[in-house]
Amino acid sequence: MKFSKTLVFSTVLAAGATLAFGASEVSADETYTVKPNDSLSKISMKFAGDNSLVNKIAEDNDIENSNMIFVGTQLTIATDGSSSNEAPKQESAPKQQAAPKQTSSSKQSSGESSSAKAWIANKESSNSYSATNGRYIGKYQLDSSYLNGDHSPANQEKVADQYVNSRYGGWDAAKTFWQANGWY
Repeated sequence: MKFSKTLVFSTVLAAGATLAFGASEVSADETYTVKPNDSLSKISMKFAGDNSLVNKIAEDNDIENSNMIFVGTQLTIATDGSSSNEAPKQESAPKQQAAPKQTSSSKQSSGESSSAKAWIANKESSNSYSATNGRYIGKYQLDSSYLNGDHSPANQEKVADQYVNSRYGGWDAAKTFWQANGWY
């Protein structure tokens, strides 16, 4: 009889400890730094295993266009502690920047990157800033939501560079992807 009381007490104690430790993880916030090829959907998959966090991440980090995030941006992600791909914890994280500052590695300084950019523009629109295909606009056939109503050549260039750098890390990688998939 003493053994069964000890077993029941141990089980209750273990369950209480699990609840106590689990409860401390429920409101844990994690900081995640956006990497090339990331999207809010991919980040949600890393932390929740599905797309359930996409809107929450966008809302918590003041992201106006959930289809456009930038490499290097630190996002605060509210998790339940069940992440399979834990990011390092920090006390606070800055909100999403409007656009990343270009470093020498992200500038289009090499002839290869420039030629990859020109190659994509030729494939997408024959280098026409006024080309349209449904919701895709301009020289780089960007989704109209990315351009926020400003279809000027300067804005198309700026947004295309931001998009390619955040999604692929550069024009050369975007060209490689295009060659494999027929789109970028």
